[in-house]
Amino acid sequence: MTTIGTFSQAEDGSFHGAIRTLTLNVKAVTIRPIERTGDKAPDHRVLAGPTDIGAAWTVTRPGKPPCLSVRIDEPSLPAPLNALLVEANGAHQLRWSRRP
Repeated sequence: MTTIGTFSQAEDGSFHGAIRTLTLNVKAVTIRPIERTGDKAPDHRVLAGPTDIGAAWTVTRPGKPPCLSVRIDEPSLPAPLNALLVEANGAHQLRWSRRP
């Protein structure tokens, strides 16, 4: 998996950081918890400044700490970007992998 972003977690449960790919270079990204409105509704909104660019869902995996499944979609992308926000080395990393 390729790390495309680094984040720190605030006391309110939100994450603040940056995302960098060949298409995106966003320095002020916030992943903010929200109240769920349904079973499949996201747990978080992904914001670039005031602009909503995606959503995230809490994922639990056997034998691993919880992480966030992040989906980013905005006009410059040819398709939505899916990644995992995981805790690693005292920080949170947004990791992307192309799925076959």
